[in-house]
Amino acid sequence: MAKGVSGKRHAQAVFQIASDSGTLEEWHADLKRIDEVFSNADVARLLDSPKLSHATKREVVANLLSGISPVALNLAQLLVNKKRLDITSSLLAEYERLMNSRLGRETAILITAIPLHEQEKQKIAKVLAMLMGKELVIDTENDPEILGGLIARVGDTLIDGSVRTTLLHLKESLR
Repeated sequence: MAKGVSGKRHAQAVFQIASDSGTLEEWHADLKRIDEVFSNADVARLLDSPKLSHATKREVVANLLSGISPVALNLAQLLVNKKRLDITSSLLAEYERLMNSRLGRETAILITAIPLHEQEKQKIAKVLAMLMGKELVIDTENDPEILGGLIARVGDTLIDGSVRTTLLHLKESLR
């Protein structure tokens, strides 16, 4: 089974559990923590080692993930037992998509030439939220090739205010 498909299936199951118990945000925090821990190459290598017994792996996971809910810890243990540590990122991404959809949020991806400060991000988010009429969750990416300005992608809407695109339009109009 492809890891994206498996991640989506696990996310849908977790989302159903979280919805039924009213713990969407708690599960989100737990899944972020699981992904953070299992994305570490050293941790993944240790938990993938056939030299460690299942009991030792369970103990390691319990220590690394102390503080998360018991049900989330069971999910982490299942992923270790099934050797599916590689799906945590896709599981988290799909869960976030489902959660944001349920809460009426949309993800906005801001692409800039240089990293944005938190204040700049908040100002842009506020303007985009007013334009789109929705609450937005902001993700940022850096792409030096756009030279300056920004590109905002919200759902199917693309707002391209990059210097590169402006220069390309200017070049075309001068022809």
